[in-house]
Amino acid sequence: MEKIAIIELNEKTLKLTIYKVSNGKSMIALVKNQSYPLGDELAKNELLSPATKNQLIEFLKVYRQMIEDHGVSKIISACSSVIYKARNYRGFLDEIYNNTGLNFVVVSDEDYIKYLFNSVVNSIDSAKGMFVYVGSYKTYIVKYNRRAILGSLVYNVGTFTLDVNGKGLDSVVKEIRKTIKKEGFLTNLEEDLKIVGMGDAFISMGRIAKKIQKYSLNIDNNYILTKEAMDSTFKFVEGLELDKIRKIKGIDYDDAEKITAGFAIIKAIFEELGLKELAVSTASLRGGLLQVNVLSASQEKFNDLLTNSLESYLEFNNDEFSINPQVYNMATILFKQLKVMHKLPRFYVKPLRIASYMFDCGKCINSENYAKYGFDKIVYSDIVGVSHRELLIAGFICICQNLDDFSLNDWIKYKDILTEEDLEAVRKLGIIVKLAVALNASRKPIIQDIVCDILGDSIIMKTVAEKDASFEIIEGMKVAHDYKKVYKKSLQII
Repeated sequence: MEKIAIIELNEKTLKLTIYKVSNGKSMIALVKNQSYPLGDELAKNELLSPATKNQLIEFLKVYRQMIEDHGVSKIISACSSVIYKARNYRGFLDEIYNNTGLNFVVVSDEDYIKYLFNSVVNSIDSAKGMFVYVGSYKTYIVKYNRRAILGSLVYNVGTFTLDVNGKGLDSVVKEIRKTIKKEGFLTNLEEDLKIVGMGDAFISMGRIAKKIQKYSLNIDNNYILTKEAMDSTFKFVEGLELDKIRKIKGIDYDDAEKITAGFAIIKAIFEELGLKELAVSTASLRGGLLQVNVLSASQEKFNDLLTNSLESYLEFNNDEFSINPQVYNMATILFKQLKVMHKLPRFYVKPLRIASYMFDCGKCINSENYAKYGFDKIVYSDIVGVSHRELLIAGFICICQNLDDFSLNDWIKYKDILTEEDLEAVRKLGIIVKLAVALNASRKPIIQDIVCDILGDSIIMKTVAEKDASFEIIEGMKVAHDYKKVYKKSLQII
């Protein structure tokens, strides 16, 4: 295992992220942000003042010490092209190197698109799609299909450059629509094209939209922002003063001043492209830098995102006793064999995959009653490649390994996302996961397969094993009571 540090310097933030990296998988170990209005200073003076340079260098010295303390083996330092606005930027970058040894690379538009592309396709399952990134100085629209970027447009309009003072927002939206002309690949967008929104403006709009619609899940990535939700959020913010915007929970204080400009750009994009909805992504420059410079050599770029997420979880959470892949494989077998019993559609395969692969993730809180504490771990572990509904279902499946731990009051909290069908499904799938764990009781893959026969009010599970599976059968039969409670049939394992 190695540690990688990524330092980003942009118009408003100096950010340090340290990742743990192992076998092509990654996990964030540390994040430090230092807000600094660099963009405002450059817009006024086109120079970096001595005070600004000195302060940024002092911050970087602290970051460098953190990097050394964490035993980082590789440092990637990147600076947005906003630095070009400073006539003395070359001297500043030289000063950084001389004082800290950090060699900052200024990211061009072409490279920025490449990094954002690699980041977004690893945050949301969208092999064929188009992403819109609203930045501080520019807006990028990029269309892609699997391994190739098909085309891109860069507009010199962003949250910093767009002047909304003294103007009605509707008139600002009209001006932006004139800028975003339907040229090239922006005409006749395919119906199956997944649209993704990136950048702080989209994340902020998603957070406010969730509050307005009383959305029950506080997750930014892969939140589906509809045209209706966008319009209501735009109208809500349009009538607010800056001080009130700053008081909205989840909105960064320094971003509040630029929110109205960002929302105007988003509304213009929705209207000009005729969008009905898009998925908000938390993908960012740092994710692309890590993917391109570190992970791509050992990880296929467009693999199964869910599988990669689950394997990443296990890479950094497994121990010598972990049997997660075995439980996952057995749960998959049981789902197929019991299809005539559970009658659930394929939609529930992904939630089952998550719950079975992370069946014991709650052990970090309680090693014995781990099922009870697995919900939050599953829902908030940045698992990608699934919808918010699928994540919630997976969390409740984990709880339902012990039916007594399931609370209908907890379920009702998410009634805006979950369905009546889901309520029946989580109980059935929870028993499947519990049975899969029991059939791996020796923590060795003794049982290779299961064949099920239904005889009246009973179901007989025949084990296919290469060794004596007596212990697994005994443990499996302990699930028989819960099985009958949910499936209304007696269980016999032989």
